[in-house]
Amino acid sequence: MYYSTKRAYLWATTALIAGLSFAAPVFAQAQAEVDLGVLVLGLSKRDVQTDTATAVTEVDQEEIDDRQAGTVAELVDSVPGVNLVNGSTPQGSGINVRGFGSNATFGSDQKVKIIVDGADVGAEELYRIGTQLFTDPELYRSVEVIRGTVGSFEYGSGVVGGVIRLETKDASDFTGGEPGFVGNQALQFSSNGDGITSSTILAWQPNENLELLANYTIRDENVPTDGSGTPIGTKGFKLPSVLLKAKYTFGDAREHSLAFSYTDSSTDDRDVPYDTFTTTGVGFGNVDRQTESRTASLSYDYNPSGNDLIDLNVVLSYADQEIISEGTSGQTGFLAALVNADQRYETTKLAFKNTSLFETGALSHNLRAGLEFIRKERLNASSAPGGTDNRVAIFAVDEMSIGNAWTITPALRYETSKIKGSTAPNNGAFDNSALMGGISVRYAFDNGFAIFGSAAYTENLPILDDLGNPAFMVTSEKARTWEFGAAYNGTDVFQGGDRLAVKANIYFTTLWDVTSYQAAGLPFNSPINFIETKGLELEASYSMASGRYVDLNANISRGNENHPGGTTADWRGIPADTVQFTLGKQFGEELDLSWEVVADRRYTRSTTPVPGFAVHNLRATYALQQGILEGAEIRIGVENLFDKQYTRRLSTRPARGRNVKLTLAKSF
Repeated sequence: MYYSTKRAYLWATTALIAGLSFAAPVFAQAQAEVDLGVLVLGLSKRDVQTDTATAVTEVDQEEIDDRQAGTVAELVDSVPGVNLVNGSTPQGSGINVRGFGSNATFGSDQKVKIIVDGADVGAEELYRIGTQLFTDPELYRSVEVIRGTVGSFEYGSGVVGGVIRLETKDASDFTGGEPGFVGNQALQFSSNGDGITSSTILAWQPNENLELLANYTIRDENVPTDGSGTPIGTKGFKLPSVLLKAKYTFGDAREHSLAFSYTDSSTDDRDVPYDTFTTTGVGFGNVDRQTESRTASLSYDYNPSGNDLIDLNVVLSYADQEIISEGTSGQTGFLAALVNADQRYETTKLAFKNTSLFETGALSHNLRAGLEFIRKERLNASSAPGGTDNRVAIFAVDEMSIGNAWTITPALRYETSKIKGSTAPNNGAFDNSALMGGISVRYAFDNGFAIFGSAAYTENLPILDDLGNPAFMVTSEKARTWEFGAAYNGTDVFQGGDRLAVKANIYFTTLWDVTSYQAAGLPFNSPINFIETKGLELEASYSMASGRYVDLNANISRGNENHPGGTTADWRGIPADTVQFTLGKQFGEELDLSWEVVADRRYTRSTTPVPGFAVHNLRATYALQQGILEGAEIRIGVENLFDKQYTRRLSTRPARGRNVKLTLAKSF
């Protein structure tokens, strides 16, 4: 079936986007192969972060609920520069940011950092096993995505793609900060895969100083089908998840607080493909696989009244990912060692961070400085070496403002690493260290426009995965990124009571001393001299006093890898050019209706071109405002409305066909 598309275009003409303009596009069902041509404008339901030079996007609780995501990855796939490797199942999916992160071979390349309540998770290069961000979206109240390097130095080293920070729900989100007991029950049903999800939350505040929360979520789904009706895989999944959280505030001025959070998600898969990126056991055979992901954090905050120099945060966190695998297809030799390998990696981190507000002459400072102690322990496996990685890091980020116009933010991070292998022959000891940093500059005009730019340098220190290659253990991967952009935020732009927010980023990244990848199309172990990526990311939102709104996100990126001898190839991590457009209307606080179009341009920069597509999603949220069901919410979503058959660039299996979702939620 063939369809046509009408579009409006936003022209990006210079690195600083000399003119920002927009028009609301109108989409009909698209042809089987869509050529986006010039960059198409799209807007988002979320607030565009126009007040910072950092490329950052925040997904709040309202959007989390609205998207009815089945995985955490699906919460962030609408962020420009973020693309999924598959994405609709907890395992075998991955997150790619600016061309780095997950790929079809490993669930991580160490260049996208994932943090849950301060705990570092999902950072192992396990062969043919997808992301280790193994948890349920119902546990979280917000997700922050920082793209690129310049905003990453207080979170880690080696960040080339970006940082994804998840915060779990608090009891006060349901009690409103008032003493009392509140329960919340949500049920979600999905037609494609006969999925059902139950999320039960109990929140209790005995008094205004103590809050307690317990959340049990179970997600159960059979095998979904693609747009042609073909099953995607052979097995469904069942994912139970637990969140326990407590916070106690004390002191004469409530200047102290202690908080604890614990999450646990697990699956028990039987006779499933070892290779989580495929839908069959061909090549590696099948396995019985148990997966469990646990995180815990204990934090202390001290913010004395009347002292702007002290706002102290201390976090002790622990992340434990365990994968127990047993082959069921009679694998022998190398395959037996691979599929029967049990994986476990534990990360303990103690982090101190203080925020100080002060002035020096005309400069106003927001200085964040910290010290981190990180210990990673990895179980030795027949498929990968084990050992310990002990790190110490210090960082400082000083956001300096001159009036309301200039903001200059230098950042530094110094990190040391001591790695020791646990078992011969991979039991060597290696010490490494690196100084890294960057600076961003932003200038805000009086009329709502702002321009900004940044430069950043980072190093990805050697990791436990590379103990089998001593040459890699003394070489850190290095990356440099330049960014330029412009933003606008204004009200009463076209009519009274409206608001327009637009932000565009252009980036250029070079990665060298590459150890995470081998040269494409060349013999095994052929090195890459360097990788270059560049792209344009656009976010925009427009809302009217009448309740109508328009959202747009768009991403265009390019990249290449340089091989010895001067030959080049297109960089394998680059996604297709993408635009996401949403048109909606809110009817007071009662009803929200929206129509979303997601379109990828045809990708031709590979030996196997990937067809373009446009899919349509409908969403409706109805919140009852009175009666016995006051506060209840009914959410209905239809994803891939026209049941289109397509596979996204970077994915290894087709996308899900039409999927109708119904969510019923009520607090009591």
